[in-house]
Amino acid sequence: MGIRYSKVEGKFQREIVLLKSFPCAYGKCSFCNYIEDNSNNEEEINEVNLEVLKEITGEFGVLEVINSGSVFEIPKKTLEQIREVVYEKDIKILYFEIFYSYLSRLDEIINYFNEKKKVEIRFRTGIESFDNDFRRNVYKKNILLDEKKIKELSEKIYSVCLLIATQGQTKEMIKNDIEMGLKYFKAITINVFVDNGTVVKRDAELVKWFVQDMRYLFDNDRVEILIDNKDLGVFEQ
Repeated sequence: MGIRYSKVEGKFQREIVLLKSFPCAYGKCSFCNYIEDNSNNEEEINEVNLEVLKEITGEFGVLEVINSGSVFEIPKKTLEQIREVVYEKDIKILYFEIFYSYLSRLDEIINYFNEKKKVEIRFRTGIESFDNDFRRNVYKKNILLDEKKIKELSEKIYSVCLLIATQGQTKEMIKNDIEMGLKYFKAITINVFVDNGTVVKRDAELVKWFVQDMRYLFDNDRVEILIDNKDLGVFEQ
């Protein structure tokens, strides 16, 4: 079953839970094997999730929910329990993942979790790269962004996830992605790719370069860097 609850210490301290959900609405990203955790069995999904949610203490007042997709793929019963825990444990800030196609529906989640208490909802989305060609043709994430769309996205999304150190990328591409992320968004998460059985492969030389030459980013309060895909402490086996 892996580990589905963890505490993240440091500048982005929070509790984090990895929940099961229905299949990702997109599900075509070439680098992603997380969708193997998805299920169509609603009873099984809720059974797993309700046990995980019992672990939350509210210690930091910040909770992140990830689910190998978007918050909109989480069953209603699990969402109800998340809200109950958020109210009971006095969670002030709540993070959710969303896919780009759900941008017009974010108010549904904001209003749902603010029905009885004030909760700051922060949405994350995986852009992976601001290079349209690389994102669409290599990562197979078919989103086309221009400056206008990026600005609109930044008004609704708190932070974006970038995927780096994959074969075919260059140092210049990675630098530009980080620069764009910091220019438009309040925070970014940099995921250093780890081989996971998909067609996308890790570039060891880019990893070495990033860790050495871009080390200053580790001290940036707006940047979270995940060197390993288990750095958050949650993972499905």
